[in-house]
Amino acid sequence: MNLRDLRYLVSLSEYKHFGRAAEASFVSQPTLSTQIKKLEDELGVALVERTPRKVLLTEVGREIALRARDVLNEVEQIRAIARRTLDPESGTVRLGIFPTLGPYLLPHMVPRIRARFPRLELLLLEEKTENVLRQLREGRIDAGILALPVHDHQLHVEKLFEEPFVLAVPEDNPLVERKTLKLEDLADQSILLLEDGHCLRDQALEVCQLAGAGEKTGFRATSLETLRQMVAANVGITLLPTLAVKPPVPQADHVRLIRFSGRAPSRHIAMVWRKSSALNGFLADFARLFRELPAQLLDPDDLFDDAPAPGPGAKAGAPKAAGGKRARKVASGSH
Repeated sequence: MNLRDLRYLVSLSEYKHFGRAAEASFVSQPTLSTQIKKLEDELGVALVERTPRKVLLTEVGREIALRARDVLNEVEQIRAIARRTLDPESGTVRLGIFPTLGPYLLPHMVPRIRARFPRLELLLLEEKTENVLRQLREGRIDAGILALPVHDHQLHVEKLFEEPFVLAVPEDNPLVERKTLKLEDLADQSILLLEDGHCLRDQALEVCQLAGAGEKTGFRATSLETLRQMVAANVGITLLPTLAVKPPVPQADHVRLIRFSGRAPSRHIAMVWRKSSALNGFLADFARLFRELPAQLLDPDDLFDDAPAPGPGAKAGAPKAAGGKRARKVASGSH
């Protein structure tokens, strides 16, 4: 038994097809099939059920493939320890992030990451939260940036920042006349939401529940950009996270933003990784870089024309004072 054959078995368990598993493993189909048969002979059990249409793993095959994935993850951790010992800030980090944050956070962070860790290779995976968590548990990625809460005792959670929401409304909506909104002002409103599987949907539903609002029936968006265009088309109103309406995302016509007075509804963002990861020390430093994101990027105040200017002694990254703001055009990007 060798690591190569375990990789073939894990690949076969994922793709359920000899051809696709061989392609993913960069070998020919006969080679992969032969090595799987040799592994079966060595273990004395059938690992695979071969059918005309697809490949199914036997019960024992599924259990062995699951353990083989753990073995391969541990081997990768050993290699990572060696790499980090030689050069703690080099190598590869595989980072997962969810779609309603990635396109809006990464343009601000990637230049900072390249400046701080110039030898680092950063591989990004954009997936819904459940897929990020699954790939993190399976060792396919090293860390994930997710919205809290995250419930998994095997994962370390490092809080990064809080991101407020603003309300996006069509330009002729009566709410445009309001300088600010209280959460209860959304009572009896119908809110446009994302489809199932997006964590932003769950966060928005929680806001709706607190405000006494409901979901607009008959429509669920697949992305923030779809939500934005539905607002522009006067279909309804929606909640947008602050980073999704900040430059470099360009502005869109026919949509206005309204901020919340007092403590705005928000989402809490964290970086998570396996507690057993060999990259623990490095990932803590990596997370610190995200916590240093300039505060004004997370402050909706400067989205509005009558936002007060910072005082003479204010830091560039300090949030502006809260106050009444007029509605402003919402940003719209091609992400």
